[in-house]
Amino acid sequence: MIWIDTVLQGILLGGLYALFAAGLSLVFGIMRLVNLAHGDLIVMGAYLILVLVTLLGLPPFAALLIAMPVMFCLGWGLQKFLLNRTLGDDILPPLLVTFGLSVVLQNALLETFSADSQRLPTDALTTASLQVGPIALGVMPLLTFASAVLVIVGLNQLFYRTSLGRAFRATSDDAVTASLMGIRPANIFATATGIALVIVTIAALYLGLRANFDPNIGPARLIYAFEAVIIGGLGSLWGTLAGGIIIGVAQTVGAAVNPEWQILSGHIAFLIVLLVRPRGLFPRAND
Repeated sequence: MIWIDTVLQGILLGGLYALFAAGLSLVFGIMRLVNLAHGDLIVMGAYLILVLVTLLGLPPFAALLIAMPVMFCLGWGLQKFLLNRTLGDDILPPLLVTFGLSVVLQNALLETFSADSQRLPTDALTTASLQVGPIALGVMPLLTFASAVLVIVGLNQLFYRTSLGRAFRATSDDAVTASLMGIRPANIFATATGIALVIVTIAALYLGLRANFDPNIGPARLIYAFEAVIIGGLGSLWGTLAGGIIIGVAQTVGAAVNPEWQILSGHIAFLIVLLVRPRGLFPRAND
């Protein structure tokens, strides 16, 4: 029974990693952009929610509703006026620019909020649990996993059931041809990044409610996101959820064997999947 509980806790933890990775997967799937500042944007979202909670006295979930449009606008402007200029056949310029953006964000957060760890205020909901037979499941991990599933479902509906989704797919397949059909790739890319930062904000909420955060933890969140995306297959949203679950289960199983093995176990699982399936578990057919 202990191992069943361990695996279930790992699955729920995988929901958080899937939220970290979903925005990264979306941006890469549409414009083949690897955003090295993704983890720092998650941390910035957590600080934005913290500021709204502190200044306005809002509960964290209400602050999320204000933070999401703010982050969408930030992502739209960031892509429109900066990152679009780096896109092209050479992958190096986006890497260099987003790496620089990561350094800027970390230092800006450090100067503004100091290096002290912060945490969003918790209430009875964040500490509550549900008893399922002999196993206790935390309400907050369950909400996190449910949110991850809803995000993936929502993104798939957006991609395959809306005109914006058709524009995303057309631009991803061939931006030049899409532009001849009246689509403006620059605006499509900016909208995609805005949506990605909305997802980042949701991930930031659960990060802040479940653990302490500080300006320096962004790169570690980026690594988890990258591993989830690569395990699932580049551009596969459901694969991203599967990748997050695999990392989460590997970490909880490793921690059950030896607490020092928690983080290492996730990385080992990532390497094993790459050895067996170098393109990930669910690669897109045209990759």
